[in-house]
Amino acid sequence: MNKLAVVALGGNALLRGNQRGTVEEQSQNTLDTLENLIFLVKEGYDVIIAHGNGPQVGNILMRNDAGEQLYNIPQMPLDIDVADSQGGIGYMIERNLRNVLKANGIEKDVVTLVTQVVVDKNDPAFADPIKRVGKIYNREEADKLIADKGWIFKEEVKADGGWRRVVPSPKPIRVMNEKVIENLARQGNIVITVGGGGVPVSEDENGNLCPVEAVIDKDLASALIGARVKADEFYILTDVSFVYKDFKGPNEQKLEFLNHADTMGYLADGTFAEGSMAPKIRACLSFIENGGGKSVITEATKLEDKSYGTKITMEYED
Repeated sequence: MNKLAVVALGGNALLRGNQRGTVEEQSQNTLDTLENLIFLVKEGYDVIIAHGNGPQVGNILMRNDAGEQLYNIPQMPLDIDVADSQGGIGYMIERNLRNVLKANGIEKDVVTLVTQVVVDKNDPAFADPIKRVGKIYNREEADKLIADKGWIFKEEVKADGGWRRVVPSPKPIRVMNEKVIENLARQGNIVITVGGGGVPVSEDENGNLCPVEAVIDKDLASALIGARVKADEFYILTDVSFVYKDFKGPNEQKLEFLNHADTMGYLADGTFAEGSMAPKIRACLSFIENGGGKSVITEATKLEDKSYGTKITMEYED
């Protein structure tokens, strides 16, 4: 049986910070990133691809807002917005990946799944929404939206006098269609799934699925599906080639290899910043704790070069 790898594409793999976000920009970024993944297919890996959606779902939320203000079009809830982004980004990845495979003389099917991910409606995250989404409002606009829609806002540090909606980010506990994803991947298809962390849903007392106004961390969701399909390796592609201790500080130190115990120690002492590297580290730990062989955090263009990337395993390899 071929080795199975789960690759989580970061937001920068699709849209760079200095770009407007045109479809041409995002398509080219996607193509550039996917060309660095093709070596896994050439080496005989089965592949599952996950992706972020932060900038894209933020744009969808702002289009919702503009449509309501200009044309009185009802705003869609966050679960629908995440599903929209999964479809659009998944299509873009699938189309470009098919072209990359063709250019390399590889015949493989690629399938995009709009994927629901179950969260616990009693997750503590619902009592402390922290994930900022959508546009920045002034205080008056925010107060009106609080009154009209019941949204929760926090002051935006990046804009004086700005306020931004915050939503919960609960822990993923189950990916819908896990067996379908595993079977498709094991049959040699490349599967694009849990986009943006998945469409968040919860179960009511009758076991029915209900929409949830939340966003799920895509790295945690990617690690979860990796463990559930018994993947061998888990890759998080980001904008740095290694994980660092004291990142950009006077005592910066590259961490090329980490075992579980040392990684837990670094997490405990605050080595990894919350909101950036810490969630990625937790996802990597979750994968190996649940049976995965190796997690790797690396820069998208360095994936093929084994001399780059921080490798996290339960024990140090010989």
